[in-house]
Amino acid sequence: MAPMGIRLSPLGVAVFCLLGLGVIYHLYAGVISSRLAAFRQKRDVDLRDLLAVSVEAAVLGGKEVKRIREEDGLKEKSKGKTKEGATELLTMGDLQSHRKMFNLLKNTFPDITVSLHSFVSKSQRHLSWTRDVPADILEKIDRGKMVPVDGVTVWIDPLDAYAGVHRESAQIRHNNGVRGGTGQTRHRGDTPAFYWFHCLGLRRSGSNMRSRSAYSVNPPTVIVSRSHSGKVKSFIQEAFGNTTIIPAGGAGYKVLSLLEMPSHDEKPIDQADVYVHVTLIKKWDICAGAALLSALGGQMTTLKGEDIDFSGTPVNKGGLVASVGVNHKVLVDRLPAWDPENH
Repeated sequence: MAPMGIRLSPLGVAVFCLLGLGVIYHLYAGVISSRLAAFRQKRDVDLRDLLAVSVEAAVLGGKEVKRIREEDGLKEKSKGKTKEGATELLTMGDLQSHRKMFNLLKNTFPDITVSLHSFVSKSQRHLSWTRDVPADILEKIDRGKMVPVDGVTVWIDPLDAYAGVHRESAQIRHNNGVRGGTGQTRHRGDTPAFYWFHCLGLRRSGSNMRSRSAYSVNPPTVIVSRSHSGKVKSFIQEAFGNTTIIPAGGAGYKVLSLLEMPSHDEKPIDQADVYVHVTLIKKWDICAGAALLSALGGQMTTLKGEDIDFSGTPVNKGGLVASVGVNHKVLVDRLPAWDPENH
């Protein structure tokens, strides 16, 4: 209450308050705006670090699959059927390995987009990157490959230990054409031994894989998806004549069939000159393969020769043709007209 004889003007009080606010705004507006900008601005990502985290995530996912397999805890159930009629299974291996890989990636790089094969609902804040960078990444890729985080998508494609050969992979795609690689953990049949190797590639930086010394295109040996090998046979024969067609499972395996594989004790994989897919395919299946081919000077495109967009929806609707060490455009030009969405 004002002292006796003194009456405060409401208008004067209002003017005084406005002036005070104006002074405060003038003094602190720069600080507030800069902090808001820093809060809103997402940081750039070093692709070498992201590649290293992805390899570590793939190993972590593979170990989780191995643990669940050994505990006989798959608890498989059907998710439905593919367009080709193959049954898609969902198991605890899928869910648990997804959870491990997703949380390691998001805990390390919270702002990146991680696209999943399965839904992950449980957060695991305790998972953190060890900061270890594999020796072959240190050798092949220099530090400082900085890209805007908004342009990076990581696709996770874990397949659990249910079928004959299983793999865990974390795959990176940057929308300016810089790509990361994949890690694989394999287990055959009832053999208890698992082995691990990872393939990596970064465009304009290098890869720990390499193309073969020679390829044939007259005619090429073509590798295709086993689930629709009959459907694609007439397509391949119309394009390349009476050539060898290899049906095989796994998009990653089919890309590796185009490359020179490192020596190991396992049975050598098939060798092909071209990989063709004539129906819809999920991007998490093909992203890492596209990365490796690009790093080696090869290409993976739609059947029309268009670049595959690895952002947005998970389905690539244009089919694909993949090659390395040959003239890719010549191969595409030999393909007959085909609409993957109608087959």
